[in-house]
Amino acid sequence: MEFFGKIAVRFRYLVVLIWVGVTILCVITLPSLGSVINSDNSSFLPSDTPTLHALQLARPFQATGGSTAVLVASRKEGALSTASRSDDQTIFANLLSSLNGTAYLKDIRDQGISSDGAAHKALLEFGIGTNSPEAENVINSIRAKLTASTLPAGLNLNLTGQLASAVDNNVASAQAQRLTQFLSNAVILIMLFIVYRAALAPFITLLPAVVVLVLSGPVIAGLANLGLFQVSGVTQAILTILVLGAGTDYGLFLTLRMHEEMRRGLTPQAAVVEAVAKVGESISFSAGTIIAAMLSLLLASFGIYRGLGPSLAIGMGLMLLAGLTLLPSLLAIFGQWLFWPTKLDPKATEKPGAWGELAVKVVEHPVITLISGFILFGGLTVATLGYAPAGFGGSSSGPVGYDSAIGSTAIAAHYPPAIVNPTTVLLQFPGSVWNDLGKVQEAEQAFEKANVFRSVSGPLNPNGTPITVAQLQTLYAQLGMPHTLAATPPASSPIPAQTYNAYRSLAQFISPDGKTVAFYTTLTAGDPSSTLAQKAVPEIRNAISQVAVTVGATDNGVSGAAAVAYDVSAASDADLIRIVPVVMALIAVLLGLVMRSLIAPIYLVLSVALSFGASFGLAVIIFMLLGGQAGLNFVLPFLMFVFLMALGEDYNILVMSRIREEAHKFSLHTAIADALNATGTTVTSAGLILAATFAVSGIFGATDQIRQLGTSIAIGVLLDTFLVRTLLVPSVVALLGRWNWWPSALFRQVPPQPTNNKMEPKQVTAAE
Repeated sequence: MEFFGKIAVRFRYLVVLIWVGVTILCVITLPSLGSVINSDNSSFLPSDTPTLHALQLARPFQATGGSTAVLVASRKEGALSTASRSDDQTIFANLLSSLNGTAYLKDIRDQGISSDGAAHKALLEFGIGTNSPEAENVINSIRAKLTASTLPAGLNLNLTGQLASAVDNNVASAQAQRLTQFLSNAVILIMLFIVYRAALAPFITLLPAVVVLVLSGPVIAGLANLGLFQVSGVTQAILTILVLGAGTDYGLFLTLRMHEEMRRGLTPQAAVVEAVAKVGESISFSAGTIIAAMLSLLLASFGIYRGLGPSLAIGMGLMLLAGLTLLPSLLAIFGQWLFWPTKLDPKATEKPGAWGELAVKVVEHPVITLISGFILFGGLTVATLGYAPAGFGGSSSGPVGYDSAIGSTAIAAHYPPAIVNPTTVLLQFPGSVWNDLGKVQEAEQAFEKANVFRSVSGPLNPNGTPITVAQLQTLYAQLGMPHTLAATPPASSPIPAQTYNAYRSLAQFISPDGKTVAFYTTLTAGDPSSTLAQKAVPEIRNAISQVAVTVGATDNGVSGAAAVAYDVSAASDADLIRIVPVVMALIAVLLGLVMRSLIAPIYLVLSVALSFGASFGLAVIIFMLLGGQAGLNFVLPFLMFVFLMALGEDYNILVMSRIREEAHKFSLHTAIADALNATGTTVTSAGLILAATFAVSGIFGATDQIRQLGTSIAIGVLLDTFLVRTLLVPSVVALLGRWNWWPSALFRQVPPQPTNNKMEPKQVTAAE
């Protein structure tokens, strides 16, 4: 590691210029991370899940790889006169016609007028997915045309549905992300000012993390564009927290060690080299544990995890490189001015601080400390038995106040409940249902009687207008397929306009070949994004299968937020079982290498696992028992484990490396006390900063998922910082004695005899 320090010091200006140049080049030439985010959760599912099978059944209603939006025109005053309704219908038809030629717009399907005559909607089908970089431009261009339209008083136009809601959600998430990043930087800087009591050091400590965050986004986006992995909204949020938090930790490790070496009399440049030589290994293995944990996610079946793993590994790889090159170069450039106005006195000595005194008490009573810790952490871990997985949460209708949310509200006000954010049931028949519409009626009636459905909309009540089987047969004979009809009936048509429009809207329920029938349903369990709805999915699928057998359907499926959430939760749970042992094994190997021991990795890994259990138990208590939520987001246990296991080992490595360093010179008890005294401020400050960074997301995160994750990891980091690292691990080290280092040379070394004092006096360090 000394090599990196010497290179960074000798070529410090060149190193900084290279980092700045590469970052600017990547930002200019590569796409932004936000432009490649995939907001379609179903696309991350394993290929054999029931939800993807249902989406295959729905192909006749929407082309694969595309997306849809819904244009709705509505009036608040309710039903209109026949003349006004005709005028509105003409205006709506002209609007739809004006959209022809819009980029990526493949088809426009009029879905008819509501039964109260006050709303009219159409389905817009696009040849791009919700994660397309062109999605926002397409939606904005359509909204611009709608805004420029001259409309009669009282007529409102809104664009909602899948693509429009995804665009609005991405815009809202980007705003929340910018706020979170700004507040995270502000919190970190404030805490760094408190730690350093200096004007420049906080900015220099944070700067490499900011540079890496700016650089890593385009790099990850560029690789994602090559199809190497997918990027979700979770990736962007967690990348910000991880890079800023871990990067600040590494900055603290290195800067405070430089400060310590300068207090011992070294010049600033020599102190940088010595700091990199002493702390560089800890930083490298700390980042290595995170990278190894992230890359283990490639074994996951759930696409969000598979994309999250390499994305965060890239971010942490760049952060490690910056920590060993960019940060030392900056420290060498600014030298002693980093710590202005603090004065350095190399000759000053001082008695041990609070951390040293606490360490002495811990090593004097290790058994009591361990028993107390196990009781506390074990009790909190018991609370995990109350865990229940929750759905995605939030709304699929767009963020509150945005055009997509207003459009969804308009649809809900004028159309049957099942039309808005429906759980879609699909039946596939061996032949065209137009030859036997009785099967459709039998299926719709069976679904209406099923306990799992609150309401059903289908071919016999499109848009709230009832149509009998006999009427459908007559209309089919007179008009042909509903997919081919014009927006308005011929002037000579004897069919009433309302009946004509209702029949036209059947295109959303019966496929062009007549073999697939869709039913829009609402659930007895409530909002399809809720925990209760997710839990009801097995019962829903069972009810659909029974109806399918009864009416002679050859295949069936269900799609919607509840079904997706259930399948994602199942995939996440399976990944947790598969990947947890891999993560623990990889981190144990890395700890064994850095500790030169086969014993220490065992209890260090178990200590973080215990911290995870207690943190997860606290999350259950806070959000479910006290907060009254029905469950925790299903990704929470998996991501909490991976992050706490990886991040918790940062402090393990720093503290244990320092204990090992001191154990070469002093007795073990003295080494523990000296090491905790020397690293006390570093670990405490780093833990508080990392916890605060996650806490910002816990408060201001864009989704319930991000807020729960941020809060829970912040709790875990605090427990790890103030209890595990301070009390439990030193107690185990004290009990094991020289066996901590087996089978390294330190295990065979004759332990130095303790002095009469509990701690040898030493020069003041930055921690003191």
